[in-house]
Amino acid sequence: MKAKDVMTTDVVTVGPETPVAEIARRLIDRRISAVPVVDAGGRPLGIVSEGDLMRRPEFEGQRHPSWWLSLFTDAAAKATEYVRSRGGTARDVMTRKVLSVDEGASLEHIATLLEEHGIKRVPVLRGGLLVGIVSRADLLRGIVARQDEPSPASDDEGLRARIGAELGVAGVRAEFVNVIVSGEVVHLWGATHTQSERAAARVAASRVPGVRRVESHLGVFSPMTQALLWAE
Repeated sequence: MKAKDVMTTDVVTVGPETPVAEIARRLIDRRISAVPVVDAGGRPLGIVSEGDLMRRPEFEGQRHPSWWLSLFTDAAAKATEYVRSRGGTARDVMTRKVLSVDEGASLEHIATLLEEHGIKRVPVLRGGLLVGIVSRADLLRGIVARQDEPSPASDDEGLRARIGAELGVAGVRAEFVNVIVSGEVVHLWGATHTQSERAAARVAASRVPGVRRVESHLGVFSPMTQALLWAE
């Protein structure tokens, strides 16, 4: 699945001259945490998030930065921060360096961007124009939907072999585990040596690509049965 398959297309945007109070109202009314800033042609200029607004004195109370910290802040940086924290329009407070993706970006690529940069959303562009936005919630919905999609038809024997290999990776002693594959449904029969191996077998089978559902009928050998097995 791609960005275009999961993105929200009904994106609330503001212009660069939109007042900060209006931006705050839109965030509250639409129950969103950020709003892209675009020019008259729909080209993104930046983004204003709840975090950008929380810097403002009306939210900060009496908190002030330590005096010694100001020694390490140059005049240009202080001036920029002053505008961002006290400016009255989107242009003043927006974050300008915004990561974006195109419509064909994969969910894996988007997830990596969100994780590596610690962000909650990414705008989607088409020809340089904003056409949507993918949030963490959109990404999760896309992942769930992809898991629910029918997988390409696969050979039952090949799938059974891959499950057997994954059981080995999971540390399951599978000599008494019988894997039955019917289409994309896997049935696990037999018994494991421990409850932990029983749980690991179910998880391992469910992780193999092409498996839609796992039905575990596995039991666990009693201590006496295990003793007899080891005695043979």
